[in-house]
Amino acid sequence: MTSKQSLSISVIMPAYKAAHLLERVLPPLLDMRASGAVAEVIVVDDQSPDDTAQKAREMGAEVLVTPQNGGPGVARNLAAKQAKGDILWFVDSDVIAWPGGAEKIKAAFEDPQVDAVFGSYDADPDGRYWFSRYKNLLHRYHHQTARRDATTFWAGCGAVRASAFGAVDGFDVDTYRVPSIEDIELGYRIRANGGRIVVIPDLQSKHLKIWTLKNAIFTDIFRRALPWSRLMISREGLTNDLNTGFFERIRAGIAGLFILALFAMLVVPGAALIALALATIAVLINWNFVAFMYRNGGFLFAAASILYHQVYYVYSTASYVWCLFEYYILGRKNRLHVP
Repeated sequence: MTSKQSLSISVIMPAYKAAHLLERVLPPLLDMRASGAVAEVIVVDDQSPDDTAQKAREMGAEVLVTPQNGGPGVARNLAAKQAKGDILWFVDSDVIAWPGGAEKIKAAFEDPQVDAVFGSYDADPDGRYWFSRYKNLLHRYHHQTARRDATTFWAGCGAVRASAFGAVDGFDVDTYRVPSIEDIELGYRIRANGGRIVVIPDLQSKHLKIWTLKNAIFTDIFRRALPWSRLMISREGLTNDLNTGFFERIRAGIAGLFILALFAMLVVPGAALIALALATIAVLINWNFVAFMYRNGGFLFAAASILYHQVYYVYSTASYVWCLFEYYILGRKNRLHVP
């Protein structure tokens, strides 16, 4: 077995129109390279129209350029073929990796059964707007409370043993041509190949993405819920992990009833009491989530978060139900492609 001291890490950062982010995301990784914690830092420019490649090269990173724009999966696969490390550490171009991450990754891979690990966003994402904070903190909440043995993978700040990555032929770039669930699907294949995927809650990073209501709903439905639902239905059904776990499904059911009760209030006066009761149940059954949001933003932030979270449950569940309909009723059993 490879010893802890000899494990080497190649950092791989896919980048598209990321020039404005590099001054924040690259220095911590380049510092790790200078200290010997990682062997190399590879930025893969996915045919950006700005000066992403030039700026990354000037800052001292190794730079590759994709032959044509193909999405993060293509960029990561390209770098993986040339990377020298035993471990491939994927870090998104809008993510600042915390110091000490390389040591945590090496320690986890000392277990020969571990083929992949991933971490969590920190509690202080960029963007003060409550909705953007809600979206980033929701991601952190799921990763902080997840089972340590995961069934999926996250490439925002996650690492894969190079040999395991090669054994499953890397990211599926034919099905996932845009940023979507290519990392989740990779995790499915790593698990199917006998590998173990571990969540490391203190492998943390800061997310610089600013979410708006419009781009969040589009991403949630068309880049996450629909493709992930199709993947689960076609592979192994619902998993009991992260935001698809058993209790999450119960919470989604309560959210659906609550939204229906709100609409019923328009025509049935007594529905207000039902809506109030369901709202109380929603708060209680999501108490850990509400408390988490309260600790990170106060009462009004927690109240706004739990209210919108009910809407999120509804459109996510509706996406899954639609995929069941198209799979079993419409017979679209091979519709996995994400354009």
